[in-house]
Amino acid sequence: MKLRDSLKSRILFPGVATLMALACGAWQVSTAQGPLAARESRGRQIYFHGTSPSEKAILAYLGDSSLEVPGSSMACANCHGMDGRGKPEGGVIPSNITWEALTKPYGVTHPSGRKHPAYTNRGIELALTRGLDPAGNKLLGVMPRYSMSREDMADLVLYLARLGKDIDPGIHESKIVIGTLVPAQGSLAEMGQVIKAVTAGVFADVNAAGGIYHRRLELSVAETAETPAATRANLERSFTAEPFFAMTGAFIAGAENEVLPFSTEKEVPLIGPFTLFPRTGAALNSRVFYLLSGIDDQSRAVIEFAAKNPEIKGGGVAVVYPQNENSKAVFEAIQRQTKAAGLADAQPFGYVAGTFDSVETLRKVRQAKREAVLFFGSGEDALAFMREAEKSGWFPFIFLSSTTPIKEIFNAPAGFDGRLFMAFSTSPDAQSAQGLAEFGAFSAKHKLPSGHPATQILAYSAAKLLVEALKRAGKDLSREKLIEALDGFYEYQTGLTPPITYGPNRRIGAMGAYVITINLKEKKFVPASGWIGLGQPK
Repeated sequence: MKLRDSLKSRILFPGVATLMALACGAWQVSTAQGPLAARESRGRQIYFHGTSPSEKAILAYLGDSSLEVPGSSMACANCHGMDGRGKPEGGVIPSNITWEALTKPYGVTHPSGRKHPAYTNRGIELALTRGLDPAGNKLLGVMPRYSMSREDMADLVLYLARLGKDIDPGIHESKIVIGTLVPAQGSLAEMGQVIKAVTAGVFADVNAAGGIYHRRLELSVAETAETPAATRANLERSFTAEPFFAMTGAFIAGAENEVLPFSTEKEVPLIGPFTLFPRTGAALNSRVFYLLSGIDDQSRAVIEFAAKNPEIKGGGVAVVYPQNENSKAVFEAIQRQTKAAGLADAQPFGYVAGTFDSVETLRKVRQAKREAVLFFGSGEDALAFMREAEKSGWFPFIFLSSTTPIKEIFNAPAGFDGRLFMAFSTSPDAQSAQGLAEFGAFSAKHKLPSGHPATQILAYSAAKLLVEALKRAGKDLSREKLIEALDGFYEYQTGLTPPITYGPNRRIGAMGAYVITINLKEKKFVPASGWIGLGQPK
């Protein structure tokens, strides 16, 4: 027992001499604001995330029973806040652990009456590992005791001297650099020009009004490339040449696996990226804030809509899709939603893109006795399926992806009139008169092109959302404060999209969709539902 306790003590309480040697100079750390040194950056990760850059274990022990939990569950910032001043919660007021507060030469008297002299490196070590202040008083029982390597402890102490003062890349005395990523070649080049023009216009208006707390917004533009890897390389070069504080309206579609890791590694917040497949699963990137739902949540909204139709509820749905990683994720979302909606399990009918067999697929779907088909293939494949169904005199409900070309679908067989549906993450119903008037004036002022109206609206909304978050984050700006400000958005009205809400576990601002039906006779859309809001996926 004594041996085990002795070993535990060595793990919990790093040697003072080594700690002091590693943290040497912490008391002389400059208070000048500037980029963090490598060790300070490591300490920052420990403070905000409770994890070690070296991947060594960090553990937290709670209460007299020493309940052991991962350090990531009890990160310092959770209670002491992003600036170290403490976030009162549930009647508990965490201590102010800014360097100035810790090292007051005359010590500190807490509201509870507890007194202690100024902290030293040794005092910080004892507080973190034994729960004692410099006078030997026990800290509040809610204060965890931590176990971490000597190197991690030293890095954390070093960072505490910069806590609340460190300036993130892209922030300067007179400007804030914001990045974006746009297609510059091929069929999407015009769309890229629109994103750039809209974002630059929003920034120009902000700068003309005095900027954000007297800092102007400067746009840094990187371009997509022929491959996702080359796109990532372009981003890296742009960031190296002029580090940006955050990104807005970035076109990441097709390069999600490259751009999202960049956001994580560089700690760059990403607001309103253009993608059909937001990544919000277990590996949620807390720095990415999507405006609208992607194909998966649009499909979940379709299921909610379909579940209210007696014909569909009795027969269930078939899902026809080209097999790839994204369609697999969409099908899994559909399957979860059908279960939640009380429908029979969705039945998948996958095929290899470019090899769609309309006759065989129709035979299998009819054999499965499904009354509705969610079709995620190309417009050409969807038309082939419907024409084959027409030959057999069968007209099931068809739900199409919002990416399906409209011109092709208007050529669907007449028997599908009123039985064709699509889901969209926004619609004219979401646009207020004031929002449209403001955007119309903005468009005229900056002489925006007439093409790509949906892209213009989303780029404009993303940029406006970023500007509002920068204002809320305050004059002493940091990325963490920006994220905290975004997390506080609740039913924020852009005037052009459904209300935007974020939170620590929510990264899609408007989670849901509108369902429309297609009038084939008049070749127009007809609203089939109001806003179908969704909760977090189970």
